[in-house]
Amino acid sequence: MKKPSVHFDLDSDVLYIVTKKGPEEEFVEVAKGVNVELDKKKKVVGIEILNASRFLSPFIKKLHLKRA
Repeated sequence: MKKPSVHFDLDSDVLYIVTKKGPEEEFVEVAKGVNVELDKKKKVVGIEILNASRFLSPFIKKLHLKRA
């Protein structure tokens, strides 16, 4: 299995974890602000964390430092 890719959108404060390529057909909110994105076969294609900086501040700082 390929390693998931992680992306943080600073403008929208959303952390995306992409588990596999493919279109999202629907999503399920598993907790407030945490969505699991599914393909048409109901397989997970990604995870979206809204207001990510509130919960994941140390991780996000490290992610931005790697890009610089």
